[in-house]
Amino acid sequence: MTTFVDRVELHVGAGNGGHGCASVHREKFKPLGGPDGGNGGRGGDVILTVDQSVTTLLDYHHSPHRRATNGKPGEGGNRSGKDGQDLILPVPDGTVVLDKAGNVLADLVGQGTSYVAAQGGRGGLGNAALASARRKAPGFALLGVPGDLQDIVLELKTVADVALVGYPSAGKSSLISVLSAAKPKIADYPFTTLVPNLGVVTAGSTVYTIADVPGLIPGASQGKGLGLEFLRHVERCSVLVHVLDTATLESDRDPVSDLDIIEAELREYGGLDNRPRIVVLNKIDVPDGKDLAEMVRPDLEARGYRVFEVSAVAHLGLKELSFALADLVGRARAAKPKEEATRIVIRPKAVDDTGFSVVREDDGLFRVRGEKPERWVRQTDFNNDEAVGYLADRLNRLGVEEELMKAGARAGDGVAIGPEENAVVFDWEPTVMAGAEMLGRRGEDHRFEAPRPAAQRRKDRQAERDDVEREFDDFEPFEG
Repeated sequence: MTTFVDRVELHVGAGNGGHGCASVHREKFKPLGGPDGGNGGRGGDVILTVDQSVTTLLDYHHSPHRRATNGKPGEGGNRSGKDGQDLILPVPDGTVVLDKAGNVLADLVGQGTSYVAAQGGRGGLGNAALASARRKAPGFALLGVPGDLQDIVLELKTVADVALVGYPSAGKSSLISVLSAAKPKIADYPFTTLVPNLGVVTAGSTVYTIADVPGLIPGASQGKGLGLEFLRHVERCSVLVHVLDTATLESDRDPVSDLDIIEAELREYGGLDNRPRIVVLNKIDVPDGKDLAEMVRPDLEARGYRVFEVSAVAHLGLKELSFALADLVGRARAAKPKEEATRIVIRPKAVDDTGFSVVREDDGLFRVRGEKPERWVRQTDFNNDEAVGYLADRLNRLGVEEELMKAGARAGDGVAIGPEENAVVFDWEPTVMAGAEMLGRRGEDHRFEAPRPAAQRRKDRQAERDDVEREFDDFEPFEG
């Protein structure tokens, strides 16, 4: 049964925004109290947050589909809908968030670090919020915006100061078990370690973490063995320790050739050339192992490596190794730049950026793309003529009408707003410059105007009677 997962594909969906409400206030002796439809609630976000108590992505391996709750619709009486609840997904420290193309979206390191993986949709405005001096009684409300749907990849890269690398059965698990309180599985067969093990080591006043990475073999960087799956756990480590087996029973292996092969795999993987190295010749408690260690040590030191002869079983040479690692970790920490306060990066739009684009496609269709027009289309109830006119007004004020003319659009040409898989397509009429012109005094209601004087009301009623009399005077009966 799988107990450790360090790479998953996650399908997250934010909550949809609630629809706005179109309502008119009604009260005894006050039948026309004006619009009072409330706004829809915001959809919940999907947020990834680092939690130190989480060490694996196993939960998301079993349940890869996660969704936040939707916002509630608005109601009459100026009551706004309840916002959807954010979905907080805890992830291990060192989780990298990527899109399906492999682009890094976020690198989550440190307790509490968070990233919004999917943004909740905004709620639609009710007709009370849409009312204005020109539009006193809107008979429509805006729909809620759907939440984001994202397919992301989570990769766990272990956050440790020191990484132990080497062939299977070189003694890495035994070494981490005696240097720290970690209790990894130890056995006398290859690939005993199937997951990275972490341990905490105290050397004097320095406390550092050490990771035991599953054994590497030739071709690990191309996917052989378990190496490719776990080489990513070496990336964050400040120091690399080559654990070499001086008591191997394989006739075609020796510590120097093992070192060359592992270094070749690290170079092939890339990005690790600047890490300081230490060589550990393990298993010197075995007589042949001690002799081989003394034989190869001058060659390794001639290459510039610091070499330590140790025995995890007999606890030989461990103190010197522990303090040497502490010294290297301390230097690496001192060399890192101090963390700066959080900065807000402002990227202003270009002065000529209209916020949308109009492109004529090969089939003659004109496609409008942009955050605002696409969102406005999603918020429009196309069963309501007044809402459609309001959309036309907004698009005209944004300049879409003018850009279509510049692009060569003619009456009757097809215009699509939005991406190909989710677009609204209509036939363009350039003579209709805005919805307000098409619908006249759209949204106004004479019932909300100031009352007329009695004399004026009598004069209007007399004018209406005169019109009726004229109609009867012009009427000629049919003679059959």
